[in-house]
Amino acid sequence: MVQATPFLLMLSLALVAPGFSARKCVLSGRWVNDLGSNMTIGAVNGKGEFTGSYHTAVTATSNEIQLSPLQGSQHRTNNKGQPTFGFTVNWSFSDSITVFTGQCFVDENGKEVLKTMWLLRSRVDNINDDWKATRVGINIFTRLPSQKE
Repeated sequence: MVQATPFLLMLSLALVAPGFSARKCVLSGRWVNDLGSNMTIGAVNGKGEFTGSYHTAVTATSNEIQLSPLQGSQHRTNNKGQPTFGFTVNWSFSDSITVFTGQCFVDENGKEVLKTMWLLRSRVDNINDDWKATRVGINIFTRLPSQKE
């Protein structure tokens, strides 16, 4: 029996371990970031394209925040299950637009996480103010529970 123990241990690891590494990060669904903004990404089509909506929790304007459309693309050739992606949010309540780029990860606890970096471009009145028109930042998104749960 002692000799069988290492064999059974190796066999169980071989059968169980692929389940951990095979977990894929799925971009579509509902997400919340570290600032409390909510995003919904629809199904990713065969070309890697998707649409959705973004409801920001923060703004630099005095305008009332509104739900804003997003459209993007996921890299289709990443078969490792942690795809790179990018999307644009065309803010419905201001003369600004933001582009996000990032990667969808599954962490060591099996939790899906979107790590992103963004550029926000605001409209300015003239070329002399161009220097202050673009902001850069990072956001980390975690999946919200589905509404069926």
